[in-house]
Amino acid sequence: MRKRLYLGAATAAAALAALTALPASATSANVLTYGSAGGTAVAAGDVLTASLPSGSYATLYSTAAGGTGVKCSSSAFSATVTSNPTAPGTAVETLNSQTFGGCSAVNIPGVTGVTSVTVNNLSYTNSVGDGSGNPVTLSPGSAGPIQTTIKLRTLLGSVTCTYQANPTSLSGTTDNTAQTISFSNQSFGLSSGPGTCFAAGYFTAAYGPVQDTSQSGSPSVYVN
Repeated sequence: MRKRLYLGAATAAAALAALTALPASATSANVLTYGSAGGTAVAAGDVLTASLPSGSYATLYSTAAGGTGVKCSSSAFSATVTSNPTAPGTAVETLNSQTFGGCSAVNIPGVTGVTSVTVNNLSYTNSVGDGSGNPVTLSPGSAGPIQTTIKLRTLLGSVTCTYQANPTSLSGTTDNTAQTISFSNQSFGLSSGPGTCFAAGYFTAAYGPVQDTSQSGSPSVYVN
């Protein structure tokens, strides 16, 4: 009996040692952490923000390869975390605001400039997964489809062009090296506007670093 007790104690000790040797991300890290990968869990209710890195652009071009469209030298978003489970899993955020500035028209005949680019029907739901490629899905909320309104200046006056995501959601990725969230050539279709408006749009932008502004020092956010 005593020998069995010793063996049982040795087995339990070995299991505990193996468990403590595992990295934090394998045992207790949440999908979103701040400070480092496998760091402190981002709390539900925390506000995450990010903007375009200096020198980069957010673009909506008529084709995936470029062409006509609009480019903006500044853009930023703000989202509130609603759930952040232990990895593996999917964290969920509510996208409350997304702004664009420094926008200009690119090769649009008769257009002299861009007055504004406005994101409509907020809020949206942003799901951040920790699977292969760190997938991101931006989905419409109850207010309506994912939609952007662009006001253009022309030689004959102002023109309003409205674009909606096609299909209904956008797909993106995250990157822990630069703590970024990126969208590449996400398809939009023209839902209203005159012939001056380009008929389709492909949205590309990379935001980062993503920061948890609810925490002291606004640390960067990682996906585990």
